[in-house]
Amino acid sequence: MKIVECVPNFSEGRDREKVESITREIGSVETVKILDMEMDASHNRSVVTFTCEPQYAVEAAFRGIKKASEIVDMDNHRGEHPRFGSSDVIPFIPVSEVSLKECVDLANQLGKRVGEELNIPVFLYSEAATMEKRKNLENIRHKNFQYEHLKTEIGKGDYIPDFGPLELSKAGASIIGARDFLIAYNVNLRTQDMDAGKKIAKALRAKDGGLSFVKALAFYLEDKKCVQISMNLTNFKKTPIYRAYEMVKLEASRYGVDVMESEVIGLVPMEALVETSRFYMRMNNFKSNQIFEKKVWE
Repeated sequence: MKIVECVPNFSEGRDREKVESITREIGSVETVKILDMEMDASHNRSVVTFTCEPQYAVEAAFRGIKKASEIVDMDNHRGEHPRFGSSDVIPFIPVSEVSLKECVDLANQLGKRVGEELNIPVFLYSEAATMEKRKNLENIRHKNFQYEHLKTEIGKGDYIPDFGPLELSKAGASIIGARDFLIAYNVNLRTQDMDAGKKIAKALRAKDGGLSFVKALAFYLEDKKCVQISMNLTNFKKTPIYRAYEMVKLEASRYGVDVMESEVIGLVPMEALVETSRFYMRMNNFKSNQIFEKKVWE
């Protein structure tokens, strides 16, 4: 059976009613199965994970983006996580009998519809990128270049969208693409020292000489009064969860900082847990319903 996964990130993590209304729109499409929905108040961001047959994926994602554009005002949005728009990042991921190329096609179809029908600028990224520099998400949007900066820079230089207008509405812009599985993994530290957090994150990042296939940023979580090292593990087979966790512990020890807890955001493939369990299983608050295969096939 052909199955594709989509993991849209929405810039609303505090109002459950709004997030659930977006999720309902996605789930109203044929064959769609909502696997997970996670909200983060500090980041003011939600991550929805759904699967469906490929021919329904664009419509499901489009309905979610449309609803978000109606109820999330980016001019009033504040949160720790970098963001471009109400529907910020929308990747398609192959699951079963679907190729990455087919996911690239889905990304292009969705981008075209969002640009033409919703008048939202769209930047294609990862495997769907139309230029080499846009393959890495952080080259498009990062902590020092977000929605507020894009408002004045869109249409100039590197910020000409692949689809849609050369101006922003209050829905901002969307970044749409295709990629393989990644694991969103956070480690919270017993410190409020952001300077130490930034140094730890830099030591982890692949582009700064850290671990291969790791993207990392440091955030301050107001609700927990602590620093968080937020990571994307883009190839868990080559850089597994336990290695990233141990690296955080090692670097944190340089500053006399202990690990408070860690968490997985969204779902993870079973293989990633098997490899971690062989080393140890110390991920706090992990639940069996976060296993991707369990959610797809149950």
